Amino acid sequence: MKKSLLTLFALAAMSATALAADIKPAIVYGTGGKFDKSFNEAAYNGAEKFKKETGIAYRDFEPTGDTQGEQALRNFASKGFNPVIAVSFAWTSALQKVAAEYPKTEFVLIDDSLDLPNVRSVKFKENEGSYLAGVMAAMASKTGKVGFVGGMDIPLIRKFECGYELGARATNPKIEVFQNMTGTTGAAWNDPVRGGELTKNQIDQGADVVYAAAGATGLGVLQTAADNKKLSIGVDSNQNYLHPGSVLTSVVKRVDLAVYNAFSDAKNGKFTPGTQELGLKEDGVTVAIDDNNKPLVTPEMQAAIDKARADIVGGTIKVHDYLTDNACPKS
Repeated sequence: MKKSLLTLFALAAMSATALAADIKPAIVYGTGGKFDKSFNEAAYNGAEKFKKETGIAYRDFEPTGDTQGEQALRNFASKGFNPVIAVSFAWTSALQKVAAEYPKTEFVLIDDSLDLPNVRSVKFKENEGSYLAGVMAAMASKTGKVGFVGGMDIPLIRKFECGYELGARATNPKIEVFQNMTGTTGAAWNDPVRGGELTKNQIDQGADVVYAAAGATGLGVLQTAADNKKLSIGVDSNQNYLHPGSVLTSVVKRVDLAVYNAFSDAKNGKFTPGTQELGLKEDGVTVAIDDNNKPLVTPEMQAAIDKARADIVGGTIKVHDYLTDNACPKS
């Protein structure tokens, strides 16, 4: 009997080991670099958390151009990696092809959606987090002028800007909002020099708070604001630490959670396809308050953020989604 029990335990241990070995996670980042301190790095942090907790390694790839995503996704799938995460809307068409070729592989698409039986799509309500940032910017501004610098000029980034503008206007109807996009190709995510130039131009026009939604390009926005003793707002990851006392807040987008959950679900046999949309209610987006920016956040500002968050979650405030009509209401 004792020998039988030992045999069962051994078989169970071998089975568990085999299950873990079957999980070979992989990530294909968006252009802009793994360590952009923003969007891609959030995905990396989620993968690192999973690796630290489970001991299961993952592979990743940093595309340097818009054409490398499909090749990377197919390469991982062909080598048996599973799940494979595409960390960018830029890889939507590529993933549509590759997922069809490898129907037994589980894929995740971040920032867009695909209706395929082996794809989980994770989208975020960036407009809701940006609305809170707009409230804070309007309250912090002494000039009544604030700015926004986006990366690639696409509807998704317009969604960030629209939410920000709506939050600012709800707080100060007379506020002026400047906006610029960095470019129209993937290179727009990794041009901090241009980000700094656009920020300086907005500052010269009177903006004293500038929100960056531009990947690594945003690092130039934050640096230029700090150099000119103005405030900035970071994005995707918590960037408050980059310039303590200068970054008013960061609109955090839980890409790390999307990656961690996908890896964990695959490991535990609980992976599900379909679209998930994460907003304030789901803790998918938020504005970061920590020791680096606490001195900038007045009690009145905190109260305004809390009220706006509660109203959005409760449905009293409905933050317009630019993607529904490619427009941003002005009132």
